[in-house]
Amino acid sequence: MFTIGDFARHGRVSARMLRHYDALGLLRPEHTDPFTGYRYYSAAQLATLNRVIALKDLGFTLQQVRQILEERVSTEELRGMLKLRQAELEEAMAAAAARLAQVEARLRSIESEGHMPTQDIMIKSVPAVRVAVLSAVAASYAPEHIGPVISPLYDQLFTRLKAAGITPAGPGIAYYEDAPDGDGAVLVHAGCTVSAGQEPGQDFEIVDLPAVGRAATIVHRGPMDTVMPTEQTLARWIDAGGHRSAGYAREVYLECPPDKEKWVTELQVPLA
Repeated sequence: MFTIGDFARHGRVSARMLRHYDALGLLRPEHTDPFTGYRYYSAAQLATLNRVIALKDLGFTLQQVRQILEERVSTEELRGMLKLRQAELEEAMAAAAARLAQVEARLRSIESEGHMPTQDIMIKSVPAVRVAVLSAVAASYAPEHIGPVISPLYDQLFTRLKAAGITPAGPGIAYYEDAPDGDGAVLVHAGCTVSAGQEPGQDFEIVDLPAVGRAATIVHRGPMDTVMPTEQTLARWIDAGGHRSAGYAREVYLECPPDKEKWVTELQVPLA
């Protein structure tokens, strides 16, 4: 038998929390000394404590936890609940990290206002290219809407190209256009350069992107979640030079190692 202090240390909780659980009927001591009132716990009760903490971390109220324990949820059922909650938390963390990156990108854009661009920007012609493509609609052109759409598209595209025995002949090229339904939605095209004679497969398109006579280009280094300062630097340069953009930028993924901080992407904005 353990004193309440020893049991609290083994369970990595506070003695105050154990007293609270006792008062609620969630986890009563194995024995309470009738003369001193001291509480004593057994090692077997650690299993119940673990369940209480796990269910509480899942977001259940303590009243709900008591009901679940009374229904004797099996270890397998509890494991499934924890796995589901783990996936939800990981998704929330990824979304929060992406939002933080976008906030930092906005701040960098604000800080760069009024400064001349330091990145190399040039006008050049872009040759026609044949790409294998998968497409989907994003709610808007904002990074938080584009990212969750384009990443799965590329995963599917490369899987399907591999299944078809097709080796990419050049970099990935993403391009965008207004969605037919409007309301700010954007049609996202995730493309990959293929050989000139390549024909479409059953589960992907082949598109011949036309040449662009004049495009303002800039190189972005790092993940696409942080592309906004680079994109807005290019926009200010276009405006300062008296040029006029003629559509969405193409994104040419020149280098895409596993570490996204080392990505190298060229943005190509067609000029009128």
